[in-house]
Order: sequence, then C-alpha cells, then structure tokens
Amino acid sequence: MTSRPRSAPRQTEHAWLITGPLALCAVVVCLLLGLTVDTALGELPATVLLSVAMALAAIPTISVVIRRQAFDVFPTEIPLVVALFVLPPLSVVLAYTVASLAIQVRRRLLPVKLWFNVAGAAAATSLAAVVYTVLPTSAAAEPATWAALLAAVGTHTMVQLAALAGVFTVVQSWQASRELIRAASLPMLLGVTINLSIGLLIIIAWRSNPWSLLIFAGLAVAFALVYRSYAQFLRQHRTLSEMYELTKAITESGPEGNLIDVLLVRIRSLMQAESATLWLPAQGRHPEVLLTAQEGKPGLLDSTPGPAALRAAALARQETVAVSNRLAGDPELREALEPTSVKEVIAVPLRSGKAVIGTLEVANRLGDTNFFRTADVTVFETVAAHAAVALENSRLVDRLRHDAYHDGLTKLPNRRRILGALAEAVRIRAPGEVVALLLFDVDRLRQVNEALGHAAGDRVLVEVADRLRGCAPSAALVGRVGGDEFLVTLRLESVEAALEFGGQLREQIRDEMVFDALTLDVDTAVGVVVHPDHGSDAATLLQRVDVAATVAKSAPGSVQLYNPALESRSLHRLGLAGDLRSALENDELEIYYQPKVTLRHRRLVGVECLARWEHPTHGTVAPRDFVAVAEHTGQLGRLTEFVLREGLRHSRDWAHGGQSLAVAVNVSARTLTDQRFPEQVRELLEEYGVPAQLLTLEIPEAGVLDGTERPIPTLRRLRDLGVRLSVDDFGTGSSSLAHLRRLPVHEVKVDHSFVQGMATDPGDLAIVNAVVTLSQQFGLTVVAEGVESELTLELLQDIGCEVGQGFLFSRPLPFERLEAWFGAQIDPESISSSELPRLRVVP
Repeated sequence: MTSRPRSAPRQTEHAWLITGPLALCAVVVCLLLGLTVDTALGELPATVLLSVAMALAAIPTISVVIRRQAFDVFPTEIPLVVALFVLPPLSVVLAYTVASLAIQVRRRLLPVKLWFNVAGAAAATSLAAVVYTVLPTSAAAEPATWAALLAAVGTHTMVQLAALAGVFTVVQSWQASRELIRAASLPMLLGVTINLSIGLLIIIAWRSNPWSLLIFAGLAVAFALVYRSYAQFLRQHRTLSEMYELTKAITESGPEGNLIDVLLVRIRSLMQAESATLWLPAQGRHPEVLLTAQEGKPGLLDSTPGPAALRAAALARQETVAVSNRLAGDPELREALEPTSVKEVIAVPLRSGKAVIGTLEVANRLGDTNFFRTADVTVFETVAAHAAVALENSRLVDRLRHDAYHDGLTKLPNRRRILGALAEAVRIRAPGEVVALLLFDVDRLRQVNEALGHAAGDRVLVEVADRLRGCAPSAALVGRVGGDEFLVTLRLESVEAALEFGGQLREQIRDEMVFDALTLDVDTAVGVVVHPDHGSDAATLLQRVDVAATVAKSAPGSVQLYNPALESRSLHRLGLAGDLRSALENDELEIYYQPKVTLRHRRLVGVECLARWEHPTHGTVAPRDFVAVAEHTGQLGRLTEFVLREGLRHSRDWAHGGQSLAVAVNVSARTLTDQRFPEQVRELLEEYGVPAQLLTLEIPEAGVLDGTERPIPTLRRLRDLGVRLSVDDFGTGSSSLAHLRRLPVHEVKVDHSFVQGMATDPGDLAIVNAVVTLSQQFGLTVVAEGVESELTLELLQDIGCEVGQGFLFSRPLPFERLEAWFGAQIDPESISSSELPRLRVVP
C-alpha cells in the first residue's frame, strides 16, 4: 500500500522540508544494507518482474480526499510482501522505487509531489527491508516469517503515513495532518492486513507449485475488472445522490433567499472541483452577479480564478466551453488559461427559454491527477439546466416580491414596504432618539394632469421621486404611498430635528421643471410625525402624518407638525360633509360683506362676499373648513353658485336704491377648470340684471400662477364678458410679478400677512411697496388686505396703494348690519350724483 498527495496545496515548496530528509534516510539506509547484508542485490530479471508487478498493482486505487488534498490507497503491498520474501534488501528497494517513479511519471504530477512520493517510497521500503532483515525468518513460509513480513509491511505503511502527516503539517496546518491520520489509519490498517494475507497466499502457493501464480494472475485481472465496474457504479450512485440532494436543497432554499449559496456549494461538491462560479450579467434592475464557492474557504467570494474570456465565449456561442487536458478545447481559450493557476474549466450557458441569462462554471478537479471527462460535461450540463430553472424562478419570485413592495411608476417602496420598515424602526428604537415620518404632498398635481395630461403628471412624480432619493440621507427610506404623496422615514435625535429636516428637504427638492415650452415650480406641503410622541405603531403614525400634511396644504409651502387639535379638525370636517349638502339645499348659509375702500379719500367702492355657516350643533364653522369639505365632496360648484347669486342679488338691490356697489366673489382654482363656468356667470349676470363690470372674481395666486396655460382661456372668456378679475393672496406662493403680465387680470390683492407686518417689519414694507409699484406699471389696481391701524393706512397711502379693506374700516357684516353701518358712516356733505359715498374717519 502507498499514499500520496494529489493536489497542489498552497506553499508547496515547503514540501522539500520533508522530501529532503526522506531521500537522505533512503540513501543512508541503503548504504548500510549494502555494507552489512550479504547478497544485498539479487538477480535483475526477478527485480524487474516484481517492479512491473508493483507498477501494475497501482492501477486500481481507492481515493480519500482531505480538505484540498487527496491520497490514494494502492494494493502495492502484495508484490512488496513477495519481493521481501524472494529478493535481497537492495533489490526490494530498487524495485519499489523504480515502480513508484514510473507511477508518478505516468500520473504527471508536479515535480514537488513527484519527488516527495518517490523519496517517501524509497525511505519506507528501505526501512521495511531493514526490519525484515533484522527479524528472524526462515526459508519456508512459516509463522515467524509471517510476523517479520507483517512488521516490515507495517513499518512501510507507518513511514509513508508519517511522511504524509509531516508534509500536511508543513504545507497546510496541524489540523489537516490530524484529519489525515484520523481518516487514513483504519483504511491503511485494513489494507495492510488484506495485502499481507494475499501476499502470503501467493508465497505459499508459489512454494508448493510455481504454476499457481497463473491462478493469482487471473484473479488479479478479474479483480481489476470488477473493481473498475464497481468504481464506476459508485461514481454513478454518488452522482445521482448528489443530484437528488442538489434538487432538494434548491427547493428548500427558495424562501430563505440563499439559493446561490446552496447552489454553488453543492455543485462544487458534486463535480469534485476546487471552485464553482455563477455569473449573471446585469439585466434590467438586476445588477451583475459574480460569485464563487471555493474549496477550503467559507462563504462565497466575489471573484473567480477562471478567466473572463471563457465565460464570454460560453455566453456568445451559447454552448458549453470545456478546456481540459482530457477534453482539449479551443486553442485560444487554452492560451487564456496559461497566465492563471487554473488547469481546466467547464463553462455552461444558463438558458431561460431561448435566452441565455448567464454562465455556470467549475474549475480544477480536486487532485493533480484528476481531470474532467466527457461524462462530467454531460452531468454538469444537466446540473446547469436545473440551476437555470431555479435561478429564473428565483428571479421571478424576487420580481413579484419587488413589485408587491414597490411603486410601479417611481420604483420607490410603496405603502406596504414603508409600513413594514416603520414598524421595524419603531420596534428597535434606541433611547434618546425618535423615529420621524414625513409626508410630502406635491402641490398642484391635479392641475398638471388636467392641463397637460397624466403623462406629464407622471413625469412630475418621477422627478420628485428622483429629487427626494437624491437629497435624502442614505439612512432614510423614501417611498411613495400613492397619488401625489411621498413618505420619508428615518431616525433623528428630536422632534425639532425632524421639523428642521422636513424644511431642509423641502427646500432642496424645490426647483423648476421644464415641460417643452412650459416651466413648472415643483413644491410640496410637508406633514411631520414622530414616534413615540405621536403614535406607538406604524398605522397610527401614517394616519396622523396624513392629517398634518392635509393641514400643511392649506398654507402653501408649510411644514406642519402633528398635534391632536389637527385630528379633531379633520374629524370635524368629515362630519360636516353631509350637513353641508343639507345646508346648501335649505339656504342655511349666509353671506357677509366686507367693505373695500379707497385709501386716499375713504370712499366705498365695493364689498367682498364671504360665506358664513352657523351650524345648529357645532356653532360657527370656519370658512376654510367647509370650503375644504365642499372641494372634497364635489359641492364646490353649488357653494360658488350660491355666493354668486346672493352677491348679485344684493348688488341689484343696492343699484335700485341708488347705491351702485361692486361685489367680489372668491373662486377656487378648481372652478376655473370647469368649461361651463363663464357661461354660468353670464347667465347669472343676465338673470339679476347686474352690469358685468360690477362683478369681481378673486382667484387665489396658486390657481392662476401654477405654471400651466389651462386657466388662461377661462380667464379670457370671463374678461370678454366684462367681469373684473383679481389675483387674491398675492405673495403667499412662489410666483413673481413678471408672471402677471401674461394674465388677463385687472387687480392684485396683497395678502394680509404682509400688510399687517408693514409697520414693524421693513421686509414686509419693501414687499408691499414692490407689489404696488410694479402692479401700477402693469396697469393693475392694488388692494391691500388686513388694514387694521392708522399707521398701516398712512404707510399704504405713502406708497400709493389705492384700495384697502380690513378691520380699520369694518369687519365682514351680514346684509342688514351692512346697511346700518353704511348709513352711519356716510358723510352727508360728500354725497353727490357724481361721487361715491365718503366714509367718516373711524376713531
């Protein structure tokens, strides 16, 4: 029996540390044998015959793999037993050494391993010869001779095992040496016993009848054939078992998502290869995958020893590429292997239908003398077919899972994914931090959809998604929860930090967006909630951040932190929906009027019509609440018609009483999208007999300056009717005065927030001054809202503002009280047929 390493370990040059002493031992022992033993060298023919027998005995082998090393067990002890009995010591050493050299050369081992095996064989045989020589023996095959042969063969085996253990320790580690001894001890012991027994039988038979050797020769040939068939059966059985285990592992690994790990490790084991590599080129949203399972290294590597040219060839040719000593292969591809440590590769394309999605490859059969064969290629192609189906199914499941948790338009996580991540963040929140949830509601998306189509609206959403993804920190999760709403969640140190982050992120994503010849300003309203202050679970946080964002929309450009009062307000609005319908049907709403006065001469020029609702249960309902309810329940048209009718009816009554006053009615931006609205206005003017110039329609800035052309045709039709048009709440949005030049409007109303701050804030004073100056240059009338003090009045007069309204003159009043107020305030001396009524100075 003999053993030898079969694959080149790392730092194989260190094997010379064992090879050298073995060779020296063999030389010294042989010199001692030659000097001390008579007839130390026997006849040459017998020596050659036994050397050939030893070489032939090495053909049937039993292989054992330890880590990346392999050793073979041969029945060469049988001819060794015979040689020790019939030949002198040096002839035995010579025969066994020559046979070992022939075996190693035939197996084409690396020089380091070849000389290690030869030196080990020479040293083991020489020491075995010494043991047999010094022990008492007889010419007959008696038990004393059996004992001497057993000791000699045992010495031979132990020396070879010790040599292997030594080289494993030097080249790899003492753990590998321990594994070798544990794995090889029992097979070697059994091999020694069996080989010694067979050798003794041959000796006894030969001593009694030399022709009996023919019987043993026939048995040897039969054994070789049977062993070959048995070995082939074992390989096939092992292959089928590995294929079954591979299929089972693929099936069980799917849900856990570790398919590639299981796949490559199993394939490497099945093919007995040093490495197995999966390569999937980038495809769609799937990035490139290059992973390798390598013998002796845990986990998967993101590199491979095989050259990329082989994978590219398999992918381009859509056929198996095999380069090996036994399989030949393309000469160009064989040249690609030369600069690498790879001696052979099989690369198989992975097919999904008719398409090739990647390659699967194995490199280097374990052991220097082992190579991939044609049968291995067939097995590997079968494995690759199973792997391709498994990978494609895995990708399909991954795609379905991705689609279930991501928005199809923006590719961001959807509501389900955000809720899951938020729930996990809430569960593992660390002390001293908050989990912030911010909802970004895109302004004026409905107008974009109506004016430019849903494709343009989709472009806006994709652009907002890209900006949020680009501006949010890497620790944040950005998602879309539907419509025009986006969510961002992350951990922060405090509520104040969450508010600051919301404002910063909103400013970062604000920018113009160009649609062909149109330019839109992308802006958002932001709602903010934090855990644990505003909720203990994801669903509650999501519901409350939606409430905060809804409130933020009523004040453009704001960042609103949730508080319980907001939720009660939302619930209040929800309860008002049915009541508002009933109130409109039963005329329960009332119109209040706020005077509009010339600031220079305090003459009444008109009134603004304001709807008021006194609910029988809830009391006074704020206009912003029931207007919002009307917008969301489709009752806005009826509410607008009601205000128009009441305003025009009273304007007609005033005209009949000799007081011709203009009335102003607020119109929602959504109303301007109704193509029938100008015709409705014309019909109402005719019905009440009011001149069109006495009606002013006030449209919020965001409704006419949204970056689209959609409102302009409606505004022009209204202007052609003679109706005056006013831009309300100017300055609260992101528009500039230059935008007014393209609009058919007559008037600009400066928002009360700037007017009320004129007396104390130089910035507000500068804004109002700029609006007044430029508007007058454009030929527009300027109305100042919120005039509440004499100082504000004087400042407005100084900068040339023409008209104002506010508590300094009067609060909004119902029709009856307005009549009384009007009579009490008029200066009789100022009344004439050609002038508007002049008001007394209000104390």
